[in-house]
Amino acid sequence: MPFLQDPLAILAVLMLNIVISEQLAKLPYFRAVGTSLIVIIVTAITANLGLIPASTNVPPIYDGIFTYLAPISIFYLLLTVNLKGLKRAGAPMVINFLIGAVGTMVGVIVAMRVVGGPKGLGPLFYAVGGMFTGTHTGGSSNLNAIALHYGVNKAGNVYAATIATDNIVTALWMGVTLVLPPLLNKYVPRRLTTTLTTDETRRFEQEANDQISDVETVNPQDLAVLIGLGVVALYVAQLVAGYFPAIPKILVQTTLALILAQLPLVQRLRGVRVVGIFCIYLFLAVIGAFCDLGVLAKDGQLALTMLTFVSISVPIHALFQFGIGGLLKQDWDVLSIASQANIGGSASCLALSKSLNRPDLHLPGILAGALGNAIGTYCGLLVAEYLKTVTFG
Repeated sequence: MPFLQDPLAILAVLMLNIVISEQLAKLPYFRAVGTSLIVIIVTAITANLGLIPASTNVPPIYDGIFTYLAPISIFYLLLTVNLKGLKRAGAPMVINFLIGAVGTMVGVIVAMRVVGGPKGLGPLFYAVGGMFTGTHTGGSSNLNAIALHYGVNKAGNVYAATIATDNIVTALWMGVTLVLPPLLNKYVPRRLTTTLTTDETRRFEQEANDQISDVETVNPQDLAVLIGLGVVALYVAQLVAGYFPAIPKILVQTTLALILAQLPLVQRLRGVRVVGIFCIYLFLAVIGAFCDLGVLAKDGQLALTMLTFVSISVPIHALFQFGIGGLLKQDWDVLSIASQANIGGSASCLALSKSLNRPDLHLPGILAGALGNAIGTYCGLLVAEYLKTVTFG
């Protein structure tokens, strides 16, 4: 029996875990791990110590967060995707990003055959394939959307292993995309010379940082509109699903969010990113409560299989990205940043473009990552549904 059973006490512990995770993520040794995974680990420890309920004694508050808060949080994050801004990314960045997205889809399908589908990744193999497709098309919000749709959020160990593997790959791929451009430029020079002034460089950096900042000033009116939009979107998605059961609710929410995100009134709303990220962290905290550390420690084979899986899928993505891009004589820096937009998302694109000393690619990379947020859930669901039809020998 868990020590705390009152919903308010459980919620207070979850909030405390988010605070602890945010502080840990600022430390040098934890920074690379990321707040998302730290939230899961900290809450898993809390649940396994018996302080709050785990998966064997699920309180109603967990179901409430899964049912309402999690899908709304994804809706909020998608409200930041302004597709009209894609023209500022430039055709080379967008085209190469889309080539990389196709490479991700092909890579996941091939890798799933290699690991044997259900034999290697269990009965939720198709969902795992969709989650990796989503997150390696543009970010973790896609991974969470697909996990919710297929109920992976309640398979805490599978979800935690997927998040951990994704974090490892993102960190490693940052190193690869940092090393490849100078190496390739040495033998096949393609680097374009930029002629930005100091003022232009500073302006581009500031604008790029503003795009991914999680610090905002919000007033009660913005908050009321924001919460109202989320509630209405969830209601509409449930309504559509009632009339058309074949249409996934998460797709309805994604489409609604992308449509609303193009409206100037919604673009002026403040607090969207902060509220969305907070809701995601609370959702991930509950995921952590579903993690049985004893089972997770014993299930080393699952983690090993996932690492094998991504060691196949990501190189195939790279083959598409750098192979086709090379044949088209694209700038290697653009290809690396487009690839990072696929695998790591917007924030890692900014870090990479800074490391490559390409301030002209700060904003294009972030915008490519935004495109990934927009299409990743569609791509992930498409691959997951296809994997359901595949017969594995």
